[in-house]
Formats: sequence, C-alpha cells, structure tokens
Amino acid sequence: MTFAAPLSQIHHCRNCGSKVAHRLPDDGDKRVRAICPACGTVHYENPLMVVGTVPYTADGRVLLCQRAIEPRKGYWTLPAGFMELGETASQGAMRETAEEAGASIELGALFSLISVPRVGQVHLFYLAQLQSEAFAPDPSETQAVRLVSAAELAATIHWDNIAFTTVRLTLEHFFADFARGQFGTYVADVP
Repeated sequence: MTFAAPLSQIHHCRNCGSKVAHRLPDDGDKRVRAICPACGTVHYENPLMVVGTVPYTADGRVLLCQRAIEPRKGYWTLPAGFMELGETASQGAMRETAEEAGASIELGALFSLISVPRVGQVHLFYLAQLQSEAFAPDPSETQAVRLVSAAELAATIHWDNIAFTTVRLTLEHFFADFARGQFGTYVADVP
C-alpha cells in the first residue's frame, strides 16, 4: 500500500540555514524529504504523540477537563497532551493528568491508540484508577473538572461538547467496557 506524503513545510535547513531541496534521499527511502544540499541533512517529519489517561472511579465515573486553551476552548476532554522528549508515553500521560486535572492516579494498561493522519498525530490513552476525588487542575490549562457517568455525560455535558473525536471514541469504548466488566484495547484511525 502506498501513501501520499504531504508536501514538507520545511524550507531551510535546521542545521545550517541553507535552502533545502525536496527530493528522494540517496539511501533508498521512498518518500520525498527536505534535504539540505549544503550539509546533507535529511529532515524527517514524523507524527506527534498525544498521550493521556481515562481517569475513573470504582463506580465507573470518568474525570473530564474543560479546556481553558485553544483549540476547542470550553469543550470537555480527557487529560492529555503532547509527549515531551525524554519521557516515555506512560510518563507523559501521568504528567498531563497531573497538570490538566491535578489528579492522583494509578496508571493502568494502554486502552486506546488512535491515528489521526490528517493532523499528523497519534493519540494514546491509558486506563487510570483515581486514588482520590480531590483535584487541583492548572487553571491556565483547565477551566473546570468533573466526574461523570455515561448517563451524566449524555444529560449534562452532552457528547457534542466533547472536544475531540479521539476522546469521544475512547469514552464510548470505556463506558461500554466498564458496563461489560472487562476492558479491551482499541485501535482506530480517524480520517
């Protein structure tokens, strides 16, 4: 299967500042890359990793965060954000949960992995049992936090107010699995 790569947004070499050429590398790579003719640097562009958690209580309520920042300011999401260099996916998920929700969790298994090639991202959500119902979110990132059951989400927050498709899919799978009494792992692609 062949995928069309989007045109690179790189126009100058990050190492030496020279104007790059967009061509196939000489190493057999099959994708057009931004290549510096002056220093030979091949600039690879790869998806960003978004890592987060599904923080939940023993009775199946999930902790949602109301976004204080764009994109989708005011909408509800799971605590998640971009993975940083030098951290593992699970470390990033725990950091984001602490920052956005101020929640104490016990990290569980990877629950969902959703590719979003349109924006060059891969979203990973881990199950996370809440250790307390006391939360201290960072107000620069989160306007409010709220524990909700599936019924409460539908009746008060409403599914249309969930910020991202990846979060909606993850929540739908979580509530279905919790009701069934067994968690799976979900992999999906969002066009």
